Amino acid sequence: MSGHSKWATIKHKKAALDAKRGQAFTKIIREITVAAKIGGSDTEGNARLRAAVQAARDANMPKDTIERAIKKGSGELGGASFEDVTYEGYGPSGVAIYAVASTDNKNRTASEIRHVFSKYNGNLGEVGCVSWMFNKKGLILVPAKDVNEDALMEAALEVGAEDIRNEGETFVVLTDWQEMLSVRAALEQRGIQVESASVTMIPTNTVKVEGKDAETLMKLISGLEEKDDVSTVSANYEIDDAVMEKILG
Repeated sequence: MSGHSKWATIKHKKAALDAKRGQAFTKIIREITVAAKIGGSDTEGNARLRAAVQAARDANMPKDTIERAIKKGSGELGGASFEDVTYEGYGPSGVAIYAVASTDNKNRTASEIRHVFSKYNGNLGEVGCVSWMFNKKGLILVPAKDVNEDALMEAALEVGAEDIRNEGETFVVLTDWQEMLSVRAALEQRGIQVESASVTMIPTNTVKVEGKDAETLMKLISGLEEKDDVSTVSANYEIDDAVMEKILG
């Protein structure tokens, strides 16, 4: 994850902000469109599209909206053509940042991303400068109040999970990204409540960030995530709980 025990808390707060801004649907629709464009409209044969559609269902997106996004991506309907673009760079304290965007105008998006990096003491680098520090994984969040850790560990490993991490109020189940939905379904069949599931980039190492740098780093990451074009942002920071609580307010 992002390297600290409050990762899930931050994820939830940002998801709530996205919903308030109306960004949640925008980002999911773009992900569905790009996934269908790259891998076709058949969810059974397109793991990325299958994950995007599940994210849409989790967000209570109407079925016709989902179907329209798939058709746009597969070329059955007209409209703007989106494509994936990755941006890599460094934030305060040398933290590696890996962002993925879905855009119909790469020049506009690159300009916006560069501005955010510059505003918050970061440096946008070349493609490949930090991607080697991350692994693509499936990430499933399970509310801790509803399940025993040992029971979850046993069930998750039985159905193909790679690791379980305790984040206090939430357990994080890590999987191969293409197996995320099958692991989720298997957990739910065993009566385990799943809060959310997503594909993300997990850092292989973390950088300790303190003081003003920690605050500036979180502003940089939030600034990137607030852009409609940006789908996901991953970073390899580690921030103490007390510092994070202060930043979150």
